[in-house]
Amino acid sequence: MQTQFVKYEGAGNDFLLIDNRSGRFVPERGVVARMCNRHRGVGADGLMTLAEDAGGCVMRYFNADGSEGEMCGNGARCFSLFAHHLGLCGAECRIRAADGPHTARLLETDAAAGLIELGMIDVADIRCGEGWWFLNTGVPHYVEFVDQVDAVDVLTRGRAIRRDTARFPAGTNVDFVEVTGEGTLRMRTYERGVENETLACGTGATAAALVTNFALQPDAASFRVGVPGGELRVAFTHRPGTPNYTDIRLTGPARRVFAGTIEVDNR
Repeated sequence: MQTQFVKYEGAGNDFLLIDNRSGRFVPERGVVARMCNRHRGVGADGLMTLAEDAGGCVMRYFNADGSEGEMCGNGARCFSLFAHHLGLCGAECRIRAADGPHTARLLETDAAAGLIELGMIDVADIRCGEGWWFLNTGVPHYVEFVDQVDAVDVLTRGRAIRRDTARFPAGTNVDFVEVTGEGTLRMRTYERGVENETLACGTGATAAALVTNFALQPDAASFRVGVPGGELRVAFTHRPGTPNYTDIRLTGPARRVFAGTIEVDNR
């Protein structure tokens, strides 16, 4: 079956977007994995389908390995721009994802790119261990502070932590974070479902900012997070002395790269 797609990227995190309002595309695990394969398919960190209901746009997110994910921050920002390009939303886009409803504000847009602010789910629990923190910002994240993020073997260490089911039964994304100043961070992420380091991770940048505020910088209510693919911004409201975070906003770029058609049954 011929399937039309559009490829978007946000700070180097790249995704395939499919307008599935007709319901014709069936996102079977093998099909998604083949489409996301960088050697035998189009290549992407994940795939999203778009549908509509009375509440707005419905986003289903699939990891590069074909597994369905709960949420993707950079993906949702790209999804919002995709919906805007389809004429389904204006300066604000309401999204329903597996982790709940989200509202995106399109701060800047043109025919190909935009600056998108995405509302994230509230966080009310941060767990800590010996040298690490764990929380869910739409998907689970392990956060570890390091002196020099460029010196970390993200692939080897990230894979081992991601598969440590004794501590993290459902697996986890893994973020290595270097604090570079008040409200400024650098981060690298090993993503569950991609099973590799990615150039950016929106839920990971959110997790890094919240943990840094919680553990190290209680007066910082907004953060700039440098990632290999660019920069993301995270702002929030925090109740002092608690792990309760509300009004969490992830802001960063999104860009349409190209559109195409793929024969999904061609193996």
